[in-house]
Amino acid sequence: MEDSSAKKIGYMVVAASWLAVFCLFGYRATFSVLLGPMSKSMGWTVSQTSIGYSLMMTVYAVTAFFSGMIIDKWGTKPAYLIGSVFAALGFYVTSLTDSYGQYLASYAIFAGIGTGMLWVSSTVSVRKWYIGKYYAKMWGMAFMGAPVAQVVLSLGVKKVLLTMDWRQAMQGLALVVFIALIIAALLAKKNPEAYNVKPFGLAPASSAAPAATEYDWNLKEAFSKYAIWGAILAFLTSMVAEFLIWTQVVMYWTKDVKMALSSATNLYVTIGIVGIFSMPLMGVVADKAVQKLKNEVKGRKIMLIFAPLVGVVACICLLMTRTSIFFGLISCVLFAVYWAIEPGGVAGYAGAVYGRKSLGKIWGLATLVVMGIGPALGSFMGGYLFDLSGSYFYSIIFALCSFALSALVAMTLPLSAEPTNTSGDIEIKA
Repeated sequence: MEDSSAKKIGYMVVAASWLAVFCLFGYRATFSVLLGPMSKSMGWTVSQTSIGYSLMMTVYAVTAFFSGMIIDKWGTKPAYLIGSVFAALGFYVTSLTDSYGQYLASYAIFAGIGTGMLWVSSTVSVRKWYIGKYYAKMWGMAFMGAPVAQVVLSLGVKKVLLTMDWRQAMQGLALVVFIALIIAALLAKKNPEAYNVKPFGLAPASSAAPAATEYDWNLKEAFSKYAIWGAILAFLTSMVAEFLIWTQVVMYWTKDVKMALSSATNLYVTIGIVGIFSMPLMGVVADKAVQKLKNEVKGRKIMLIFAPLVGVVACICLLMTRTSIFFGLISCVLFAVYWAIEPGGVAGYAGAVYGRKSLGKIWGLATLVVMGIGPALGSFMGGYLFDLSGSYFYSIIFALCSFALSALVAMTLPLSAEPTNTSGDIEIKA
């Protein structure tokens, strides 16, 4: 295949990932805006309503594990097709519920399966096509779908809520995610090997050096190494903090800082606006670090230390919003910088250590552990600590400590993981 044709396919993979990320993070962004109206309309507390999101993320995590296996074998197209149906049903069926039990069941099951098909598929598909000096930049382009969703869908839902209720907002969102994911499925492509091309960013093998190898890790062997557990712990602690902030920050500004809902939503949208630019920008920075160090694993590790430290400073600025909205704006910028690095950075680290061949199932199981605990714990703790104290101060302190722990864990990440069995499962790259 000609290089121009291969590049075109690679861009289609990134575009499909962009749409998948747009829908996945659209769920997160709109929940933060819908949380208040839904709680008020149905007579539930904040923590009761947040449990629906927590359960949805638990189903999401289990689904993500199986989606990784689908991707390794058949590529991302089946995952996006399944996601289109269930993600749409997640919004639509939830909009028809009349009881708390119906809400928990419909939102957790349909939205959990739908979104669970999107994270591993989007990250791994980009990683399978782009490595080394190109991965973070191209993932940053795909990850721009997240802040765009935060801006477009948050503002769209906010506008709908001015004249209609949360049920009609969800029905509109069902149509949006269905169309977007059908397009993603049409754009999706198989792994590079299916087209007899190599991933972009691969260092050429010199005549004096042996060809690079891809080791076929099995899950037991991969998870017997600290590298993946360190990555999981670093990601998990960041996710706890991140989801606490994402799901509760609008409520913090309205309850503790006494902002109007419209002002708080606009401030929340700032994270998305900044993120549109920070995603590709920080991707370039991460790839520059890899190139300068001439070691992808080391470059990704350094970025995984830097990102949660930015989150710590962002939490401090968030608490200072009580004194001036200026600090609220600064916190939004910093959260956008953190956000641009951490999620894709962990996938990049795992891919650099374990290679591309087995990354779908390895990243799928890692996502099961992280997303099965982190978002549920983070969003629940945010609401729980508020219900307990009547203030979001302790919730944000909890997030700050979780970010700090993530940075400490990232410092312990190893720079390699040696296979136990090197005799029969190695393939020499063409």
